[in-house]
Amino acid sequence: MLEVTMWAGERKQYINMNYVQLEKLGEGTYATVYKGRSRTTSEIVALKEIHLDAEEGTPSTAIREISLMKELKHVNIMRLHDVVHTESKLVLIFEYCEQDLKKYMDTHGDRGALDLNTVKSFTYQLLQGIAFCHDHRVLHRDLKPQNLLINRRGELKIGDFGLARAFGVPVNTFSNEVVTLWYRAPDVLLGSRTYSTSIDIWSVGCIFAEMITGYPLFRGRDNADQLVQIMKIVGTPSDATIAQIKLNSPEIQIKAPLAKHSKQPFHSIVPRAPRDAINLLEHLLQFEPTRRHDAHQAMTHPYFTAGPIAPPTLPETASVPTSSSLALPPRVAARANQASAAVQAQQAQAQAQAQVQMQAQAQAQNQLAQQQQQQYNMMMAEQAAMQNYYDPQAAAQMAHAQAAQQMQMAQPQGYYMPPGGQGQGHHGHHGH
Repeated sequence: MLEVTMWAGERKQYINMNYVQLEKLGEGTYATVYKGRSRTTSEIVALKEIHLDAEEGTPSTAIREISLMKELKHVNIMRLHDVVHTESKLVLIFEYCEQDLKKYMDTHGDRGALDLNTVKSFTYQLLQGIAFCHDHRVLHRDLKPQNLLINRRGELKIGDFGLARAFGVPVNTFSNEVVTLWYRAPDVLLGSRTYSTSIDIWSVGCIFAEMITGYPLFRGRDNADQLVQIMKIVGTPSDATIAQIKLNSPEIQIKAPLAKHSKQPFHSIVPRAPRDAINLLEHLLQFEPTRRHDAHQAMTHPYFTAGPIAPPTLPETASVPTSSSLALPPRVAARANQASAAVQAQQAQAQAQAQVQMQAQAQAQNQLAQQQQQQYNMMMAEQAAMQNYYDPQAAAQMAHAQAAQQMQMAQPQGYYMPPGGQGQGHHGHHGH
């Protein structure tokens, strides 16, 4: 279970003790996000500083985010590592991702449009994360490309649960001021406050289409215009559909009749999309909430099940800086490399010195053996001369036998022990 660390001093002191604050990544209405690094593990993290009002205290959005993120542990959901509470700030420490989906599309897409392999992979990962949220009775309510993070391994992670909430009883108290306009479901635009998981599914459909085309599908100026933009593509709902929506959401008040628009075929809106993708899009972007696929239904759609889901096509240029950004900081890495090189140099020098010493020892022993042999020969010659008897052949045989004995005694007995290996004799392979 994640613990909230209370710290009486200022945030700077705490961060300096545990995390190094790096550059600013972004700023929102109630929080500023910095890149950071753990002092203990050198892991790169995201530091989300939430500004606390002295009178109002911790924002409800922050409390909501903390309580939800603690429960949601999934590969496609941004991981909350730690929470630091100071007098003036609340700091949430998240896992770090290089960029959000919007920046990823702008940087690596063809005028924003991603290749179809990547679209399928990201959409499936998004559905996996949302299915996990919904299974744990959590609505995100603010899905958009800016809230989906992509790391250097091509993993998509759902972030920013500031507007999320656990759904349950009562369900009729939701605020309808949620979700960035372009990804807002039509039932929410009509004033529904009894919505369910289907509002996240609508947002998934919008993001799915945007990854294929490179631009937002519905771009309204305000609530009313957003509804018009939706109806221009999915068509104006029938009276029966409106009646069904109002039955589920009695708070909806439609004062004027909706302008009539015909449904446009999706293949003309997203011409790049394969047939299965078009069909899935139809199921996600249903005007009536109850007709939309849920996340699990979407994940078992033929678009995903007809063949293996290939990993996203990662641009080579993106992997170079990001891999180094997650590695040790340059100074630390340089010091580590220098230390490693120094150790290797010391080992090589020790090996070379051992070889030189062994060679010198063997040479000295050989010289000693030669000197002893010469002395012996001289002594034998003197004895023979004194006896006036000298047999050159016998003397040579004796000298040879004596020399062999001396050479055997002179063999160096030292052993060379290479690092991490077994001892080798003096004529072993010293280069191991």
